[in-house]
Amino acid sequence: MASNTASNTASNVVLALGSAPTYGAAIVEHDALTLLTDIGIEGDRHAGKRRAVSIVCTGELARAAAEFGCERFDGLSTRRNIVVDLDELPRVHGTEFSIGDARLAVWRDCAPCSLMDEIFGEGAQDALRQRAGITASVVQGGAVRLGDVIVVE
Repeated sequence: MASNTASNTASNVVLALGSAPTYGAAIVEHDALTLLTDIGIEGDRHAGKRRAVSIVCTGELARAAAEFGCERFDGLSTRRNIVVDLDELPRVHGTEFSIGDARLAVWRDCAPCSLMDEIFGEGAQDALRQRAGITASVVQGGAVRLGDVIVVE
């Protein structure tokens, strides 16, 4: 699948941003997202829910792609909101981290749904298990832009 992520070679940075206004709607790419405290991404389908923001990283996607037998999984095609160039994401509930002006806390692992098999082919859902990112709540709102750094503490 063709890449729709920014061509940024620095590590620990945001490569792609996306949201969808309703469940099942196409992911819309953005240069910036507004994260609202205790709500999530302004205008996104998950705003106001515990899994307000979904984040996936290139390292985990690369390992899933190797297992699946493809060159790469495109981050936004996994229907996650934020794609970061990082080897792995924190998975411990409550772990705080920042991206751009926003501060977030890990809610839980974001399990891949059966839609992954429809998008990438049979077996993709299994390959993406424990590698399809995390969901997080917004502790402090702010802007997140392409190229912003993710800082995990």
